[in-house]
Amino acid sequence: MSKEQVNFIKYNKRNKRIILLIQISIIIIFLIIWELLSKYNIINSFIFSSPSKVIKTIYNLYLQNNLFKHIGITIYETIISFIIGLLISLILSTMLYLFNGFYKVMDPFLTCLNSLPKVALGPMIIIIAGANIRSIIVMSILINVIVSTIVITNGFYNTDTIKLKLMKSLKANKYQILKYLVIPSSYKTIISSFKLGISMSLIGVVSGEFLVSKAGLGYLIIYGTQVFNLDLVISGILLLVIISYILYKLVEVLEKKLLS
Repeated sequence: MSKEQVNFIKYNKRNKRIILLIQISIIIIFLIIWELLSKYNIINSFIFSSPSKVIKTIYNLYLQNNLFKHIGITIYETIISFIIGLLISLILSTMLYLFNGFYKVMDPFLTCLNSLPKVALGPMIIIIAGANIRSIIVMSILINVIVSTIVITNGFYNTDTIKLKLMKSLKANKYQILKYLVIPSSYKTIISSFKLGISMSLIGVVSGEFLVSKAGLGYLIIYGTQVFNLDLVISGILLLVIISYILYKLVEVLEKKLLS
């Protein structure tokens, strides 16, 4: 590599370290201010808790062997929902592209379903699937599938028109166009939809756990609300933030590997 390339790489690495340091500093400063405000009763510690109380609550969950149980259940439900939702989204998107009439018919319905709060369907889902983990996964899939299908389908239909004309001029049928042009051209869109899918899956799982659950982080938050244990509520929220970040980063690593 030339000297300019080496300097450019060093510059990028230094920038990344600076950004990471700033991000960590913001979190630390926020936690310190939060703790001080709570300690000196500037904010109501019963409602807003404090970092020390949250750490103590999480530690107590660990001592009671409940911490990893609830985390594991939420992650398991999220991953199952994400995988099933992704497969359904790919199948639906392919059908919507291959059959243009079907797409025109379904487009307004997809828009309406996307706007509909899926929690409103909760009672029906519970009646149909039962008050168990299946209801949670169904809820999560509903939230995940609609959004992912819309994103992937739009990617398919935004394929370069010049390349499409070229394929048609070579007498390629729609299945060949899909296989050799549309899917490869939309590869980045499909992979990028993984990030959206994992986020939507986690949202769906937590929404489902709010409605019907005996375990999971959503259950901890609802239980904490019912018994006015707001330390438990905020602990559950904090754990969800950490899990969502970890899952997002894992999908980001997967995205980089697939795109490479």
